[in-house]
Amino acid sequence: MPKPLEAARPRSSSEAVRRVLAAVVFLPLFYVLVHDLGPAAFFGLVAIAGMLAVGEFYRLHLGQAPWPWWSWVGVAATAFLLGSSQWPALVADRTVLLGTVMIALCIPLLSGKPLRDALMDGLVLVMGVLYVGLTLSYLLLIRGLPDGALLIFFVILVSWAGDTGAYIVGKSLGRRALAPVISPKKTYEGLAGGLVLAGLMALVARGWFLPAFSLVDCLVLAVILTVAGLIGDLAESAIKRSAGFKDSGALIPGHGGMLDRLDSLLFTGPAFYYYVTIVNNV
Repeated sequence: MPKPLEAARPRSSSEAVRRVLAAVVFLPLFYVLVHDLGPAAFFGLVAIAGMLAVGEFYRLHLGQAPWPWWSWVGVAATAFLLGSSQWPALVADRTVLLGTVMIALCIPLLSGKPLRDALMDGLVLVMGVLYVGLTLSYLLLIRGLPDGALLIFFVILVSWAGDTGAYIVGKSLGRRALAPVISPKKTYEGLAGGLVLAGLMALVARGWFLPAFSLVDCLVLAVILTVAGLIGDLAESAIKRSAGFKDSGALIPGHGGMLDRLDSLLFTGPAFYYYVTIVNNV
């Protein structure tokens, strides 16, 4: 269940250590899954993560209420939409989106709720599929590009570095709030720290496994991914705050839910994909 906003406790200074330790444990496993086990295994990871995340998104809307039938439709539609990116010849994305919209519009006919509430449920159904399924599908598109596994590592590492740098610098030096209404702990100083660490990580990744990227590519992508990740984080924070919750769930102890872990990637994935396909002509 999501954690109520009023139950939030101040984050301890050890969170930065937990982030690093989590990365030390997670990244080797992620490397084996993405690089050694192939595209199908990566699709399985993304699909499971996407279904869990969209379920948490619906839970933010539903609160303590039992899950209605349409929420399961949204979870299934998210899986099919991700499948359309992996196997476009078998699953058409337009068919999935059209079916989701049609079902959403039929909710007032099948629900015993007042018309306004039933229509809101339909909007939440479609929004969840688009917010999680459509944006997360770009990770699968990146994986399908030449050297896709290495590109995925680049996105993950630089996004993680931007998020970690922003947290560490913001925690220690942050003074000027970036978005006080949505997320009071986000600061301009933290953003600067995220940009610096993301840039360093991008240069490390270039020297380590992506020499095809120029220095300019690395610096530009560091800025793009850090800003996109920040917007993704703030977007999810706005959704949670409007629903009155601190975390999207309790799947990962000390780290919230799956949606909390994916919020930045939902925006950095599309941004990175369009950069490498339009600017770099990958």
